[in-house]
Amino acid sequence: MNKNLTSNDLSHVIAADKARVWHHLTQHKPFESIDPRVMVEGKGMRLWDALGKEFLDGVSGGVWTVNVGYGRESIANAVRDQLVKLNYFAGSAGSIPGALFAQSLIEKMPGMSRVYYANSGSEANEKVFKMVRQIGHKLHGGRKTKILYRERDYHGTTITALAACGQPQRAQQYGPFTPGFIEVPHCLEYRAQWETEDYGRRAADAIEEVILREGPDEIGLLCLEPVTAGGGVITPPEGYWPRVQEICAKYDIMLHIDEVVCGVGRTGEWFGYQHYGVKPDFVTMAKGVASGYAAISCTVTTEAVFEMFKDDSDPLGYFRDISTFGGCTSGPVAALENLRIIEDENLLENTNRMGARMMDNLHALMERHAVIGDVRGKGLFCGAELVADRTSKEPAEEKRVAAVVADCMAQGVIIGMTNRSLPGFNNTLCFSPALIATPDDIDAITTAVDGALTRVFG
Repeated sequence: MNKNLTSNDLSHVIAADKARVWHHLTQHKPFESIDPRVMVEGKGMRLWDALGKEFLDGVSGGVWTVNVGYGRESIANAVRDQLVKLNYFAGSAGSIPGALFAQSLIEKMPGMSRVYYANSGSEANEKVFKMVRQIGHKLHGGRKTKILYRERDYHGTTITALAACGQPQRAQQYGPFTPGFIEVPHCLEYRAQWETEDYGRRAADAIEEVILREGPDEIGLLCLEPVTAGGGVITPPEGYWPRVQEICAKYDIMLHIDEVVCGVGRTGEWFGYQHYGVKPDFVTMAKGVASGYAAISCTVTTEAVFEMFKDDSDPLGYFRDISTFGGCTSGPVAALENLRIIEDENLLENTNRMGARMMDNLHALMERHAVIGDVRGKGLFCGAELVADRTSKEPAEEKRVAAVVADCMAQGVIIGMTNRSLPGFNNTLCFSPALIATPDDIDAITTAVDGALTRVFG
């Protein structure tokens, strides 16, 4: 750790944080008697807090974001140089980093064509919803405006994004929501909803059943995560995605893949959907695009979607939307350097190798701990579902799952869990170390989990 950052007493910083900052996803009542944690410095996969305690970060910034690790001077330097040259102009005009990053990004996304910039994943997803609604009015007489989303998936924190939230606890108490959003069943085979050998196809057929119930002429979009993140790290069963694509084509329904978590290397491909041969109409991304070095999100579309808005005969025919901070140049310049690092350091290959090691380690833990009911994952995006009983699959108590996370934190290892998302099913441990992870890093994370499970569950 850089001693210059901690040579002075930081108690005044902790006091200011405690008195003035409203933390995300945090109940502040305990801070009446204890202090909040303040992070001060990061390097690689290590973090140090204001008290000087060191942590190994197994969740890339807490929410699957810092894909290339902390302390990347080349990204910071690129951002600094760009800010001096041009920090901002509204997205109604272009910029050098905006153009160059869009070109580099599209080269990694065959079939996609256009990049729309914003500053968060929630915002990127709302752009898609607005585009679909406008297309419905422009081309379908006000029909095909309903949007399908999947149980257990999550698409953002704004009111309309919460209308598409498949995690009831995240949306609870924030309604009423934007109308026209319809839920389809999840595809987690471990929590099977149907008895069948071809589970992937059956789970996709359930989407068709909802389409037929609502009316195909009313449905404009199907919005899915390629691998469900906060709903339990759910990898789709074999046969699921081909059938989804077939259903969308059959009923002329556009397909939106939400890559806010999975995008830019997390799963071992540039994008999660690329594992499955999917051809989307929209792809959204945010977290790993610049690894948290700048705020940026992208809504990427096909040229066919883009062409629908090129109509100067109608004064309302273009996409009448703006994202103020989508005009910041720091985002795309950081994203360009982020891409270079992933390519030059072969981090996709490393993600696949280290992901395989983590899955092997988790399966080994499963042999030692009966509390682990299922292990799932793709690349460096893994989960272990904890159960009270393997036969009945009764979920482990949320407070005991949280105790495992707290025990790991006390050991200096940060892991995650499904967090107030699904009533009765906040029981999955979540792991998403940076794409730079080494074998020693992976082993340290799972060793910490091993000790925590022993202490919490015996």
